[in-house]
Amino acid sequence: MFDSYGRRIDYLRISVTDRCNLRCAYCMPLDGVPLTWRRNILTYEEIAEVVRVAAGMGVTKIRLTGGEPLVRRNLDRLVAMLAEIEAIRDFAMTTNGILLARYARPLAVAGLHRVNVSLDALEPSRYAAITRGGDVRHALAGIDAALQAGLTPVRLNCVVDLDSSEPDARDVARFAAAAGLEVRFIRRMSLESGIFSVVEGGMGGDCPRCNRLRLSSDGHIRPCLFSNVSFSVRELGAAEALTRAVHLKPRAGSACTDLSMHAIGG
Repeated sequence: MFDSYGRRIDYLRISVTDRCNLRCAYCMPLDGVPLTWRRNILTYEEIAEVVRVAAGMGVTKIRLTGGEPLVRRNLDRLVAMLAEIEAIRDFAMTTNGILLARYARPLAVAGLHRVNVSLDALEPSRYAAITRGGDVRHALAGIDAALQAGLTPVRLNCVVDLDSSEPDARDVARFAAAAGLEVRFIRRMSLESGIFSVVEGGMGGDCPRCNRLRLSSDGHIRPCLFSNVSFSVRELGAAEALTRAVHLKPRAGSACTDLSMHAIGG
């Protein structure tokens, strides 16, 4: 698939839930947010059908996101369904890692290729403050379990205020270097204000090179994180929703006022 600006669109990010077991300060208000009714969340069968259609249209890379994808029950069942789609060559998941020690091996057995783990600080009190109560030991155990299960390369996502020179970011960089891990530094975004930048060490935020679409947990294909444009796969069918999203993918992001970061996985 090519959009109207000649970009090849071959990457689909799939939010499987808008729920999360953390309340990170840059992602969610302290008192939480209204959650999508369960009946509006796509079933695993519906997600798999969208991916099959997308793969037939040229998508070769998929990523599971949330919220926190591992809070959705039996995620390994969805992974197994998606791993059977032959056209998918790159199958990843982004997670905060808190539950990863429990699920890394079943996910690897089911067919997941690799993981990105969010790690914004290493000092326990700083991690707890950023995540509003998270225990960094659980995230580190998840990273270790992912390595042991072969979900590699394990990449770390570190959110920063400005850049990787900040103390927490330097700690994460040192940890990554010692452990042989890759790290991406992601400057804080604002969907409503349209504030974003190119990811340091990654490809996110680089509009001229953007190759992705997003599937929200309630079944909407979104051509851009910083846009209100979306198309329902339940109302239009997967093929039509994907086609419209590609056709209306903007040259660059602007702002998104109808969706929160927790619901689409960044």
